[in-house]
Amino acid sequence: MTDKALQIIARGPRALAEAAAEAIDADPMLEGATYSILEEDEDREIWRIDAFPTTTEEAEGIEASLIASGGLTVVVEPLADADWLAMALSGLPPVREGRFFVFGVHDTGRVPVNAVALRIEAGAAFGTGHHGTTAGCLRAYHDLLKVRRFGRVLDVGCGTGVLAIAAARTGSQRAVGTDIDAPSVRIAAENAGLNAARARFVHASGLNHRLVRQDGPYDLVFANILAPPLVALAQDIKGALKPGGVAILSGLLRTQERRVKAAYLSKGFHVVRRIHRDAWSTLVLQRA
Repeated sequence: MTDKALQIIARGPRALAEAAAEAIDADPMLEGATYSILEEDEDREIWRIDAFPTTTEEAEGIEASLIASGGLTVVVEPLADADWLAMALSGLPPVREGRFFVFGVHDTGRVPVNAVALRIEAGAAFGTGHHGTTAGCLRAYHDLLKVRRFGRVLDVGCGTGVLAIAAARTGSQRAVGTDIDAPSVRIAAENAGLNAARARFVHASGLNHRLVRQDGPYDLVFANILAPPLVALAQDIKGALKPGGVAILSGLLRTQERRVKAAYLSKGFHVVRRIHRDAWSTLVLQRA
């Protein structure tokens, strides 16, 4: 761990910010680095990256990668001691995405009567609906439900479990989530209980765990992770799907879309739809 909690902030044009983010993703020494990228000032066309390193080596690597972009302003700042997670979650507004309304306990009284209400307490897990990737997945799923139903759904890299829970709450007989992070699996299971959702979560790496395979093949696979593992899992996701099944992929930047899409086209998928939120992309693909 670093001696003090740090935040690394980089600002600059969108193309440079996206290229810098892609460089972080591609660096094996920075695998698992936590950062966000968003448009900070639309009028001035300024984009911003916020990174939160957990070790001195990671901090040095992220800073060096951002500086190497050649055009971003990079600042390293100490974070004051505070329960940032609790503060952030208490201030998160609810999210309405199609039929889905994602909220925390602090917004219990604001649930619309015509929504599929998903109470999600994030804890240390990813996926409250606020990020462009999760919102894109929910939007894609909402639109797919207008034309078909999915009896068996798998959520790869489930985080809080919001996507598997959304499936369980909209009629899926089998909703399974898997994550390599044990605390996320625990949090997802707790969220399923809060929502009275029949979703099951498995601590596993990849899709070959017995408890993941036993409910396959699936009609729909969510994978809201990162571009490199999306590419690496293309064959496994194909194998987990029924012919004609759908994959909703996110966690990738728009600049990474071509690379991910190519990996799946080579496995016999075709593109149904693309959804863009800020710098992020969500791909809806169908297995031939």
